[in-house]
This record gives sequence, structure tokens and C-alpha cells, in this order.
Amino acid sequence: MIEARYHDSVNVLQDLSADRTFAPSPFDRAEWYGLLAESGLTPLIAIASDPNASAALTLTEKDGRITPLRNWYSFTWRQMAPSGEQGDRLLREIASQLKTRGHRVTLEPVPDEDGSASRLAEAFRQAGWRVEVSQCDLNHVLAIDGRNFAEYRAALPGRLRTTLKRKAKKVEIRLSTEFDPDAWHHYERIYAQSWKPKEDFPDMLRQFAEAEAAAGRLRFGLALYEGEPIAAQFWTVENDTAYIHKLAHLESHRNLSAGTTLTAALFERVIDQDKVSLVDFGTGDQPYKSDWMNAIRPRYRIDCLDIRQPRAWLDLARLVLQRLRSNDALPKLAPRLGAG
Repeated sequence: MIEARYHDSVNVLQDLSADRTFAPSPFDRAEWYGLLAESGLTPLIAIASDPNASAALTLTEKDGRITPLRNWYSFTWRQMAPSGEQGDRLLREIASQLKTRGHRVTLEPVPDEDGSASRLAEAFRQAGWRVEVSQCDLNHVLAIDGRNFAEYRAALPGRLRTTLKRKAKKVEIRLSTEFDPDAWHHYERIYAQSWKPKEDFPDMLRQFAEAEAAAGRLRFGLALYEGEPIAAQFWTVENDTAYIHKLAHLESHRNLSAGTTLTAALFERVIDQDKVSLVDFGTGDQPYKSDWMNAIRPRYRIDCLDIRQPRAWLDLARLVLQRLRSNDALPKLAPRLGAG
């Protein structure tokens, strides 16, 4: 017998997220969802359990629409569930029960290199939802493949190697694994004066950085010119992966390429000292990411409609119209992720 229930507190996720198979990244941990809740999002934690295991979807809801508990700092969102048929049964039960909470469930950005998007889409289909799957974003990553930093640097584009050779000595680089309030203040100042959009939840980001430092996962860098910080970057390292969360530089010193030099220094740190096997540059298809990364992974939106509810009909019409207007299917993954 499977029991399904809902919670409005992320504390119920502590036991699940303690299992690294359920929480492989920073964005899957109970602590991350706690920060999201503190930022003003209202959790809807859907859990299904049998005598041997539990599974959960971390969600929020508004006006009959259910979406992931996440914000734009989250690289990914996925289920917390055991592998195999046992976990699939629990996910199907959650999907079935969610019909009592809303007419539409939209899950994004879901990865599929671990099978999450395929698994979730199938769970909702089998629970009777009409499911549309489309690509919503891209994720640039670097697979280290056993190289050291010198070998990685030698394979960078020629113009990037030239920039590093010409500009590296013009700035001072400071790297730290400790949280320094003064250094964080410099990051916030640089970010505010950079080309980046305004931060939505700066307090949340700072709390995350403080927690990551306390856990030994923070990799923070500043580039200085004549003693003035002009570029800053915030990375973390865990589970054999380095995550690039934030980077910014002052446009007034763009000619120094301080951001490029700082990026290279952090790559050297995580490759040669932390010995990571993957570097994750988050979502977005900015051209500069291709200079540093060697692979691209799609991120998916899974739109689920309960067409037995009249409120879903207008949303269905809109989805069909969007599908007619654009061809966003991915042939490579179509057999696994085709719309149902």
C-alpha cells in the first residue's frame, strides 16, 4: 500500500536529501529548498511512501498551476525517488494525487542525462495526464577526461590562450574557500556595476555561499588591479563536480580581461587540486561558455494537463498552438521524450 501526502515545510526532505542518490547536486538538498522557502516561495512537498521507501516532488502552487520549488539560481530540478520500479510506482502515485491539487503541472528545467525527464514524463502519462515535453534551455559542461589544467588549457581556443598569455600578469588573483564578508561585498559591488541583471534574491545567495563555505565546498575568486577588485566569481565543488554559480567584472576595466584570467585560475584550482571530473556552467547559451566547455546538455520542460478539468482546456489550446508555431522537438531524444 502506498500513502501519498502533502507538506508545506521542506523539513520533511531531510531524510531523503541525506541520500546522495536523491540529492546529487546543490539544488537537490533540503537546505537549498529551505533557502527557497525563506525567500518567499510557498512549498508544496508531495510525498508518496510504502513500507520500504519514499519519493518526493518539491513543488509550489498558484491558481491551480503547480510548478517546481525553484528560482533562477537553480541549474536543474528533478524528482527525489529511488531508482527502478519501486521509485516509479511512488512517482506515479504522486502524479495521480496531484490531480486533486491543480489542473496543470509544469516541471522545468529537468535534465535527462540521468533519465529524470523521461522518468517524470512517463510517470505523469501513466497517471492519466496529457504530457508535452519540449526543450527549454541548455547546459554547458566540461568533461575533464583525466586531463590536468595544462593539458586543458592547451586545448582552449587560440584567441583565449592568447588573451591569457597577454593579460594574466596584469591582475592579481585571490582564491578562497572561506566566506569573507568584505570579499562578498566586493562581489556584490562588482555585480551591481556589471552587465548582469539585478539580483532577485541577494540575501539567499549570500546565505548559500556562507553555508557552502562552512561545508568546505566554496571556491571564491577575486581579480584585482592596482589593489581594486574588478572581477569576482562564485563556484562550489561537490560530488566530483564544480558548479559555476556567479561571475561578473567591471566593464570599465574590460580591456584587462580580468574575468578571463580569474576563470582560468578557478579552472586550475578545481582541476588540479579538487580533481573534479566535470565543470557545470549552469543554464543559458551565452557564446563565451562555449570557449571553456566541451559539451552541451539539453534541459526540458514537462507540461502536464488534466484535460478532465475544464480549466485545462485553454492551456491545452495554447500548447497546441505553440507546438504548431515552433518545432522544438529533439530527434536524438524523441523516442524517450515524445509527447503523449
